[in-house]
Amino acid sequence: MAKSTNIGLKRLINAFGFSMQGLKAAYKGEEAFRQEVAVLVLAVPLAFWLGDTAIEVALLIGSIILVLVVELLNSAIEAVVDRFGGELHVLSGQAKDMGSSAVLLISINALIIWCAVILF
Repeated sequence: MAKSTNIGLKRLINAFGFSMQGLKAAYKGEEAFRQEVAVLVLAVPLAFWLGDTAIEVALLIGSIILVLVVELLNSAIEAVVDRFGGELHVLSGQAKDMGSSAVLLISINALIIWCAVILF
């Protein structure tokens, strides 16, 4: 077996580059992702203003970041389904619907966190 040369710092640099490519592709190609980034841009300063403790600020910002993470995963699912399943198939629809449901649930979670911090 050949030994990998993609180790240590080189692997980290490559992984970071691939991650940046993914973020760029999502931003360019996904309207929902752009909207959620806009929410994050507004939410970060608001979180520092509304949060009374570092934990509250972290929860507020982290909840929006989680929405972005799940949106990225949903977009990845959709891309794979579209790539390998050009024809209509019930499993393709279910996969896309489940990804969308995950975004909905994490968005509800973020809303609950924001309401809890603001109201209590």
